Amino acid sequence: MFLYSLLEVSEQTTNVVKWISIIGVVLVLAVIALIGFLKNGKKWDAKKIAFAGICVSMSFTLAVIKFSPVQYGGSVTVASFVPILIFAYVYGVADGLLVGLIHGLLNFIEDPYILTPATFLFDYLLAFMSVGLMGFFGKISRKEKGCLPIVLGAVTVFSARFISHLLSGMIFFMQDSVWVSLPSWAMSNAFVYSFIYQCIYVPLDALIAIAVLIALCKTGVLDKLTAIMRPKKDAQ
Repeated sequence: MFLYSLLEVSEQTTNVVKWISIIGVVLVLAVIALIGFLKNGKKWDAKKIAFAGICVSMSFTLAVIKFSPVQYGGSVTVASFVPILIFAYVYGVADGLLVGLIHGLLNFIEDPYILTPATFLFDYLLAFMSVGLMGFFGKISRKEKGCLPIVLGAVTVFSARFISHLLSGMIFFMQDSVWVSLPSWAMSNAFVYSFIYQCIYVPLDALIAIAVLIALCKTGVLDKLTAIMRPKKDAQ
């Protein structure tokens, strides 16, 4: 009986790993192809690679400092998205997607949590790749120490992240995977349950990151950072 259970678990684990590997490879190839298309064959220079490494490492370090409002709930970090948001703001959508993907994979390696293959897709890849959306707002002109494009970009990114986690939670709920006890009215359907579940941590994580970005804007630090990071041809 024990051997049968062990084999069953092993088979399920193998299937999960198989699907994760397939999805991961496909998405990585898709992102690389997208970057190649958008960049028209232009290579990353040493400066961009260096800042990508710095931003990802800073985000990863900040992500380690976290707490969860409820048991088995998502984590609130110390503005872990801020460094990669700044990178995407400076270098654009395609580069932001790649950096977000790398950050998501590092978070998965550091603290893997898989219930279904959808966990990996929605919670570790798509949710983190949403950082690339910040690149659209980097094209909007703003005054010195202006915050509006930065704030709008951050709100867009965290909204996309929220939706990604929401879809993931709905899938788990429909598979009878309830991890946080909520009032009976909140357990009425998958959407309501997942929506409330994500509201426990994503908005707070977003508010912390936005507050830090506003502080960087108002103090002029962000302007200095972007001036250093931008390629010479784009510097004003």
